Amino acid sequence: MTLSDMRLLRNQQSLARLNKALPDPFPGAVLHHALTRRWTPPTPRLAIDSYWRTHPLRADRLARALAARNGAPEGWTWRLKSDAEADLPQSFRVPPAPFRETAFARGPGFCCVCGQPVYRLGWHEDLWSRGPNKNAIWHTACVAAWQLWNAPSEQAILLRRLQQRRCSTTGARLWKTSEVDHRVPLFRVWRDHRDTDWPTLLGYWGLPNLQVINRTAHTEKSAAEAFSRRRSIAAA
Repeated sequence: MTLSDMRLLRNQQSLARLNKALPDPFPGAVLHHALTRRWTPPTPRLAIDSYWRTHPLRADRLARALAARNGAPEGWTWRLKSDAEADLPQSFRVPPAPFRETAFARGPGFCCVCGQPVYRLGWHEDLWSRGPNKNAIWHTACVAAWQLWNAPSEQAILLRRLQQRRCSTTGARLWKTSEVDHRVPLFRVWRDHRDTDWPTLLGYWGLPNLQVINRTAHTEKSAAEAFSRRRSIAAA
């Protein structure tokens, strides 16, 4: 049996399983994505997971929009880890996430990233009128967004395509050695924008603050940022 024959047989079996388990209604964009994959996902949950992993920029926009629905919980401020509060992030490079902190966590049925209810299959809307899923603490979209925020370099190909393969700083053609960069460096976000409202703050980790630039331009930008940082420390 050739690989093509094996894939055809596997996809037929997966499609049968998917159709049998498919709830009504089901997001049309996700179903279309599942049916056009090289390997058909066999369950609705895997179909949704595949959709958001393939579209991380959509997941980023959705996660920030969901966070804006309720905003940060009352009394929350962006802080880093100390001996007394071990559940805080160790570095300002980690996106602020108030609902991941023990003091503000909303518990099962609510997403630990955006704070909104999590419904069946990790979806963000209650399409099936069954209420929050008490076994879930993540939206599937928020998982993809969180991965983008923490490891944007993994989406370099997608970001290059979005920029039409042009360097953001020089306008020259992007080389294979080009790198993903934050337009506003994260140390400056921590230093100058710490008091920004939380949903807006997330934009510094998302698409609005991401760019792809050639390595030489990145090196020059990093050197200028390091010099500025040393001057600010010396002045302080």
